[in-house]
Amino acid sequence: MNEVIFKTDGEGILSRFYQMIESVIEQGHGSVALVFLIGVIFGGIVQYARVDKFEKIAGFAMLKDTIVPKMLFLAVGLSSIAIYFMVEAGVTNLHVKPIILPGLIIGGILFGASMAILGKCPGTGPVSMAEGRIDVMVGAIGGLLGGLVFTLFYDDVFQPLQGESLGTTILPNIFEGNEEMSVLIFGAVVVLIAILIPKLEMEDELEDKDALR
Repeated sequence: MNEVIFKTDGEGILSRFYQMIESVIEQGHGSVALVFLIGVIFGGIVQYARVDKFEKIAGFAMLKDTIVPKMLFLAVGLSSIAIYFMVEAGVTNLHVKPIILPGLIIGGILFGASMAILGKCPGTGPVSMAEGRIDVMVGAIGGLLGGLVFTLFYDDVFQPLQGESLGTTILPNIFEGNEEMSVLIFGAVVVLIAILIPKLEMEDELEDKDALR
């Protein structure tokens, strides 16, 4: 029987794909099957909440739909508490990114404007592509080209624009000696905000038209 060999060195597309899988295996993120299962569950939740619809994210940008912020605040609040105690228990670990204010501000403006125009984000975009939405595929191609430009001109253009790093820290480090309480209070407050945000929904025009037929 011939053995199947996955080549993980090199710069080819397949090699980079296998490197990604190898990274998941070696860095202790869990099995590839578990990561796949989590992705399926995430996609199901996104579709159930309908946050992969243009009207949800664009409506959020226009303050006409609050499903996205309600979902985000709830997810951040619950996951903040869960992840902190998972780290403390040693079942997972954090990879804290540095605080680079100019890069964060510029990137945040571009990211927010792009979300409002396309009506998708990196999480909901693949779900919409799985539904066969051509507009998102066009946006994905643009994102890949943007990533290529960023990579090619990173050293000369984009790295200087990002500014100096202010180091890495997380909220519990600010409240030394009260780390657990600070996480619990933060998580509870964010969840409470999610509950208190009034529910507004902007209807999907395409779905309305289909319902009338």
